[in-house]
Amino acid sequence: MSPRRTAAAVLLLALPLAGCAGTAAPAVEAAAPAAADSPAAGSTTPTDPAPTEAAGRRIEVAYADGRVTGDTGRVPVPLGEPVTVVVTSDVADEAHLHGYDELADLVPGQPAELAFDATIPGVFELELHDAGTVLLTLQVG
Repeated sequence: MSPRRTAAAVLLLALPLAGCAGTAAPAVEAAAPAAADSPAAGSTTPTDPAPTEAAGRRIEVAYADGRVTGDTGRVPVPLGEPVTVVVTSDVADEAHLHGYDELADLVPGQPAELAFDATIPGVFELELHDAGTVLLTLQVG
């Protein structure tokens, strides 16, 4: 398979994984590159740009004025999936993902990330540690 087709296949597989939990994956209309995108016969120089985002699940949640918004509730994640949880808060606190013991200091108004591989099956709470507020429940399996 040519490098261009390999990159296209990787991107097509990664697109449904980039969506937020609780939303449907976007439909992919084009399965093959257009003729204008094909490299010229005999070309040995790769022209494909490198993928800009690794495959995995991105989960975004926010806490403001005492309310939790974004990807809340029970968020399913396949076992082994790379996960990035982005937390934004209007109060200083610490985000804590139980079971994985992932922590992120929260500065008001600044997004913080917890990045990990979902290698432990089960159900785990992500909470504002000091406030004791549950932001979401991660279901890995």
